[in-house]
Amino acid sequence: MKNIRYLSGFLAISCLIAAAPSLAQDPAVVTSEAAAVAQVATASPATVPVAGYLLQPGDVLQVSVWKETELQAEAVIRPDGGLSFPLAGDIPLAANRTVDQLRLELENRLRRLVPEAVVFVTLKTPAGNQVYVVGKVNKPGNFIMNRPTDVMQALSMAAGATPFADVNDIRVLRRENGRQLALVFHYGDVSRGRHLEQNIQLQGGDTVVVP
Repeated sequence: MKNIRYLSGFLAISCLIAAAPSLAQDPAVVTSEAAAVAQVATASPATVPVAGYLLQPGDVLQVSVWKETELQAEAVIRPDGGLSFPLAGDIPLAANRTVDQLRLELENRLRRLVPEAVVFVTLKTPAGNQVYVVGKVNKPGNFIMNRPTDVMQALSMAAGATPFADVNDIRVLRRENGRQLALVFHYGDVSRGRHLEQNIQLQGGDTVVVP
């Protein structure tokens, strides 16, 4: 009887060992993992973070098509964010795209009529990427931001505040989702290295108000 019990225990352990690989390769698990990989691979481009400068209304582009001298022109992104180009027609959503994304859109449209079309797009002037500095500064106006610009740098572009300015009550006006925000900026704090989170990086269309 003792030998029979040992034999039964040995057979049970052997069965568990033999089943282990099949459990690791459970078809349900493999199918689930494959589906997850496929879902990532086929994710909509809209869910992928976009890197690079996003075009804005007012930006001036140079567009050309290889070996097509008649398809070379400057194109300006309209205030509504659209853009028009010969043979490509109207592109209503040119703004908030990178230069390369817009180039691909133009190329796909042109290839309906010019199968071998190779399109080149360059940003000639980022005229839409402007910040406005108004109020008691020495040179108020609008300034094109050719590089990332914070509030202190924008004040410098406007030649600084006048002697009568209230530099500790500066506001940055910004529109987001149709709503206007007023962001506080205290020059005295930032100039002393305190509360540096106020010295935000400006976005195209921001207005710095110096009372």
